[in-house]
Amino acid sequence: MQPQPSATGLRNFVLMGVVLMLLGDFLFALNDAMGKWLVTSFSVGQVLLIRSLGCFIILGPLIARQGPAQLFKVEQKGLQFLRVLLATLDVGLFYAAVAYLPLADVMTFYMAGPIYVAALSHFFLNERIGWRRWLAVFVGFCGVVIALRPSSAMLSLPSLFGIVGSLSFSMALVLNRYLRNTSDTTLVTWQMIAALAVGAVLSIGAWQPTTPVELGGMIGLGVVASCAHLLITRSLKLAPASLLAPLQYSLLIWAIALGYLFFGDVPDLYVITGGTIIVVAGLFIFHRKNLLETVPPEAVAPDGH
Repeated sequence: MQPQPSATGLRNFVLMGVVLMLLGDFLFALNDAMGKWLVTSFSVGQVLLIRSLGCFIILGPLIARQGPAQLFKVEQKGLQFLRVLLATLDVGLFYAAVAYLPLADVMTFYMAGPIYVAALSHFFLNERIGWRRWLAVFVGFCGVVIALRPSSAMLSLPSLFGIVGSLSFSMALVLNRYLRNTSDTTLVTWQMIAALAVGAVLSIGAWQPTTPVELGGMIGLGVVASCAHLLITRSLKLAPASLLAPLQYSLLIWAIALGYLFFGDVPDLYVITGGTIIVVAGLFIFHRKNLLETVPPEAVAPDGH
């Protein structure tokens, strides 16, 4: 019988989950900026294919360490397949949307993720959401809308890609939490294999020659993406999805920083106001949550993965 974690141990697990989610979000923001740069010159399929190959720079040693046979030892194969399908749909639709829409518009769709995750976690993970936290999540999303100010292009077909992609991303997050007894490496590896296969199909007839810098960018995109997925997959095993989901709002902060660093974009009053609202709402949600009551011992993966 597995020993039950102490109260201090549970608190440390949750705190670590929060830290990993924030770091993973930073890497996703970097992934978004790199992806936006690449899909303006190359097809979604080509970027997806080379990105997925690049992921195995990180995943290869992890697969060797745990043993390739572990990739086939998964719980609830049907849900695993659904999670891989949703995750692949998410990344493909994101690149399809960002190829035609401003990055701010696409990120706005994805900032609705915490609302989806909170609702799905309430019904499927038995993570109770009180009205105050529902209100804080809603206020945080309002801050995102104020900061990003979506354009009229939201009514286009690419905007539909963004909406469906963001919902797929949120559902995949919930399934990551539900399937937390499967190792991180196994979860992310199957996700990348699926993305590689889809990228190979979509790149047929749409392949463009690359410079060494562009090829390195696509491979680097894979390294960044795999690290982000591994961090977020682990975080969802250490803390409730409904607690971690609002931390996705930190993507906006990183987007502002990266935009200024790489493109010289200076945030205006709308971005500053919206960012302040997001941070305040996120802090309220974090402090409102009673961590020990929300995270029972059985919510921690027994094998430590």
